[in-house]
Amino acid sequence: MTTQTAPGTAPQKALERYYQFHSRIYDATRWSFLFGREEVLRRVARVAVRPRRILEVGCGTGRNLVSLRRRFPHAHITGVDLSEQMLAIAAGKVRDAQITLLRRPYSAPVHEAEEPFDLVLFSYALSMFNPGWEQALDAAHQDLAEGGCVAVADFSHSRFGWFRRWMGVNHVRMEAHLWPRLAERFVPLVDERLAAYAGMWHYGLFIGRKLA
Repeated sequence: MTTQTAPGTAPQKALERYYQFHSRIYDATRWSFLFGREEVLRRVARVAVRPRRILEVGCGTGRNLVSLRRRFPHAHITGVDLSEQMLAIAAGKVRDAQITLLRRPYSAPVHEAEEPFDLVLFSYALSMFNPGWEQALDAAHQDLAEGGCVAVADFSHSRFGWFRRWMGVNHVRMEAHLWPRLAERFVPLVDERLAAYAGMWHYGLFIGRKLA
């Protein structure tokens, strides 16, 4: 099921325009540089004991939704994304009554009157929320049940200015800014930075638990 909520800010609309084209090539190209997506889910499966309600923020084409369903077959899963085109692709992959797709920005919690989530996943989403990543972390904290986990795989940093500028053209901020804030808001269970392509850039994995 897909519920549409109109996106708002200029940066959000710019991201929507970006994915009007990139949605067509996303699955065919992103495997070559979005590292750690499966690894963070493997590690989540070890620490998040049978989550009943899962939220993925920036679910895109639904790749992770399929993997989450395989790992947690009895969970209700919600995917949130801004891009109508990306969600259309996801809807074709996840024909499942226990998966809900929402089109909206993630600037506020989504659970509202329903039960909070046991797991919130950000997979290469937070580094593209500029501005908005701190709001998204605040929303995730509110969306999580006490004892629930946030899981993040994302770009971290690069020592090459030209590469950081190029990633900025693609709406990605690479200043290692996510990890200190994550460690402040959640109790770290996994907090690692790993090199890609002999150190051209680094990506990070984070899993943290909400205690209060």
